[in-house]
Amino acid sequence: MQVLVVGGTGTVGRQIAKRAIDAGYQVRCMVRNPRKAAFLQEWGCELTKGDLLEPKDIAYALDGVNALIDASTSRPDDPKSVYETDWEGKLNLFRSCEKAGVKRIIFLSLLGADRFRNVPLMDIKFCTEKLLVDSNFDYTILQGVAFMQGVIGQFAIPILDSQTVWISGSPTEIAYMNTQDMARFAVAALKRPQTIKHSYPVVGPKAWSPEEVMKICEKESGKTAKVIRVSPFLIGVAQNLVSFFEPTLNVADRLAFAEVTGGGEKLDAEMEETYADFDLDPSSTTTLQSYIREYYEMILKRLREMEADLDKDAKKKLPF
Repeated sequence: MQVLVVGGTGTVGRQIAKRAIDAGYQVRCMVRNPRKAAFLQEWGCELTKGDLLEPKDIAYALDGVNALIDASTSRPDDPKSVYETDWEGKLNLFRSCEKAGVKRIIFLSLLGADRFRNVPLMDIKFCTEKLLVDSNFDYTILQGVAFMQGVIGQFAIPILDSQTVWISGSPTEIAYMNTQDMARFAVAALKRPQTIKHSYPVVGPKAWSPEEVMKICEKESGKTAKVIRVSPFLIGVAQNLVSFFEPTLNVADRLAFAEVTGGGEKLDAEMEETYADFDLDPSSTTTLQSYIREYYEMILKRLREMEADLDKDAKKKLPF
């Protein structure tokens, strides 16, 4: 089976591409900058240069493809609004799939998109889901949440470096998931016909509050967190302020997402049916504790090695 992965250079997209290669699929990735995607080629992926806003690029990428895994989303440094980048891109992608006769589509969405339609990215995910449900595609929709990789930048690194951790005044409990585990579900769907025409929540084993995440980081790092709580009102003011200026439209879209992660509404779901339909073992899913522990073990080991090397250099300068 020839699989096209869109968004293959992203945090989760690259894991999907690697997983599909390891599972024996022929994998093609459409990327905007092939030079930055050289690692995908080294793994065994075929690269094709393209942009979702260019239908000709998509048509070329879909040639000979049997299934599509869409893990694409706009990047923080994209100058355009997510409505232009993501929504127009999705319309181009699915229209091209219809023309090319590609019916099997696995789409990565977000849990609770229907409840946060005032948030641009969630609104686009909701509309894309509805578009697929109303279509003739053999779709499978995976509704994920925040990934564990994001915990490292938001909590683990600042705490280790004695920097301030910023959290919302109304924190949300989130069932973080490892991107490698999300990739397992995306690739498993290709061989599970019972997942066709269905939507599934795909979340981690437990929902964690920011306070609980910080306690894990403090325990594993041996450091104490410095915390500043940000009022949701101030985030709203910042969003309204930057939206006045066209170059900051993407910033406003991102700030709006703070309503999801800081709105206090738990982001979690039952996973029993999901594991059963995808024939995956729940016990093999990464826990947040083990993920953070492994990260700190690796980082602290490197820091100790660097410290040891510095000691050796210092000793060489001694006169005895």
